[in-house]
Amino acid sequence: MDSPQIAPLKLAPNELAKRLQDFEREYLREKSADTVGTYRRALNEFERWCAVQPDAFFFSEEGVEAYKTHLVAARSLSEASVSTYLTALRQFCKYLVSIGLMDENPARAVRGSRRPSTHSREVLTEADVAELLCALDDTTLLGKRDEAMAYLMLYAGLSEIEMIRADVRDVEHTLLGWFLRVQGKGRAGKDRRAPLDPPVVEKIHAYLDARPPGAPEQPLFVSHGHRSNGQRLNTRSVRSRINGLLEAANLKRSGVSPHSLTHTAPLIWLNAGMDVKEVRARMRHGTLETTLIYFRKQRLSQEALSKKRKEALAL
Repeated sequence: MDSPQIAPLKLAPNELAKRLQDFEREYLREKSADTVGTYRRALNEFERWCAVQPDAFFFSEEGVEAYKTHLVAARSLSEASVSTYLTALRQFCKYLVSIGLMDENPARAVRGSRRPSTHSREVLTEADVAELLCALDDTTLLGKRDEAMAYLMLYAGLSEIEMIRADVRDVEHTLLGWFLRVQGKGRAGKDRRAPLDPPVVEKIHAYLDARPPGAPEQPLFVSHGHRSNGQRLNTRSVRSRINGLLEAANLKRSGVSPHSLTHTAPLIWLNAGMDVKEVRARMRHGTLETTLIYFRKQRLSQEALSKKRKEALAL
């Protein structure tokens, strides 16, 4: 005999609000402030949507599909945002399963929109990198700081948030070489290490040696303005400075941004013959598929270059 069908969970508005608060307090207690904020915004949207439904929302696959349709059709969210909102709901459902309110997670089978197989941000070519390096100025304190940041992005794959969260003491020398302890987006602590090659270490030390000595717990990159001297840089400041370097090198064009430097790092390593698994470890990618995006981009770039060389020889 077939087992009886279990009716999907239904929560009244007050009960849903309470469960969402419990989820944030219990499930997100060890997450970073950025991650908590992302989950809160996503689940606030879910709670608002549930409140205006003419029929009560049931935690079923059909109910989650209806919510996804709302995100795409009514809210016109991007593919990445839809995926983020559904991930938040999926984790909330997982929490409801863990406390015994449901037997299965109904959001597990409802996937977000397919992620792009390539990055929308344009990467820098070898010629672009050469132009950018020529635009760097290491004769001033500001120039040394900006040069160190550019090298960390280009040759260590660091993001803006990882750089501004770094402290002087996070630069470590071990038996295996130099590393920087980093705290990435959505991470609660500095639980990862980014390898630093000699040219990057040289630029960091050149900057630190040029600025007034300070305690190890000081920020690695600080402002040197009159009003904010010594204060930790923020993402807006880093973005502005790197954009200035791109403009000085005449590299600003559609798709090129400070993020382009970070996205160029894996291509530099792949072109130098580094194994794709090591590139993944250096970039701290969650999956190998993310790294393979760069691998495919590098292969296409090499094929295009080879074609141009053959055409030139044929002339």
